[in-house]
Amino acid sequence: METALDISGAWELPEHIVMLRDMIRRFMKEKVRPVEERQPHDSYQLPENELEALREEARRLGLWCLASPREYGGGGLGLLGQVIVAEEAAKCRMGAYVPACGAFGIDPPSVIWLGTEAQKQKYGIGAIQRGKKNFVAISEQGGGSDPARTIKTRAVRKGDRYVLNGTKMWITGADRADWGIVFARTESDGRSGITAFIVDRDTPGITCRPIEVIRSYAPYEVIFDNVEVPEENRLGEEGQGFAICQKWLVHARVPYAAGVIGIAQEALSLAIDWARQRNVHKSRLADKQAIQWMIADSEMELRAARLLVYQAAWNGDLGKDIKTDASIAKVVATETAWRVVDRCIQILGGMGVSREMPLERWYRELRIKRIGEGPSEVHRMVLARELLGG
Repeated sequence: METALDISGAWELPEHIVMLRDMIRRFMKEKVRPVEERQPHDSYQLPENELEALREEARRLGLWCLASPREYGGGGLGLLGQVIVAEEAAKCRMGAYVPACGAFGIDPPSVIWLGTEAQKQKYGIGAIQRGKKNFVAISEQGGGSDPARTIKTRAVRKGDRYVLNGTKMWITGADRADWGIVFARTESDGRSGITAFIVDRDTPGITCRPIEVIRSYAPYEVIFDNVEVPEENRLGEEGQGFAICQKWLVHARVPYAAGVIGIAQEALSLAIDWARQRNVHKSRLADKQAIQWMIADSEMELRAARLLVYQAAWNGDLGKDIKTDASIAKVVATETAWRVVDRCIQILGGMGVSREMPLERWYRELRIKRIGEGPSEVHRMVLARELLGG
């Protein structure tokens, strides 16, 4: 007897995730963007009193440090929930690097929850309660895409502490952080020679120098000159740093990819509104086939990129290895968002590069996004090795 196949099933976002998405959208529209609009074009932080008012409202709504474990005061969202929040929170002028203008707090690096209970209490919970920025220091001058071979910063054990010497590059937020996680070499070479440390920012011997780039929010060069770190601040065992580093990087790439999709979708909405209103040669810009095709291509590409990001997040929540999923999502999302914003600028013409609009700022920042969290070429190499077998 033949059994009919049930082909009615379909994948969709869970209802509670949809409700969260809609809440974030309202909060961004009604609370965040009106405050941001009063700030200068390239601002990357709000006035303290206005930021605190937003944060108080976010806490009241349960929108606080959403990626951190619930038992430590966070929102406890899985990777799919983090993706939804990242996409919506990026839809403001400073959203590429300061989602929701900082209203939802700043999650500490997720690897802090792999530490001892004392480390979780002092650093993880402390960061959630204070809403302060932390930093992760991996990249160095020799290259940030291959930490197993390029990390030169040394950590030499002396009694009950380690002494760090070296320089890290491109470290976002190092100037205003309370503490950071620093990856240093405790053995001469190889993946097994890297160890992770929690380092208080005010420890003697640490200096920071801003590295001016095409965005207003400068990363930093961080120099460690005989910086003493107590043994209890080692994160994990000696030599486990590379595994910790990889875990953080892989999972961080997925919300990173979602954020750029949110920016590009917002840019496309601006371009569509402009095309509908702009009259050129006795007809609307929206009636021009060239414009229609740019808008259609942008929407199709964004939908495809979004589904790849959702798939990576979904597989991550199922406990699967998402190294290649995350690489695919990161490359497709950042390259797609770059093209979409470029098209939107073209549609708006002169207004597209004017500081009256956020597009030119997003254009600059998305250029960096194609390099950050590993440049597109490195992720293509990761995927190629997986497909070709080593």
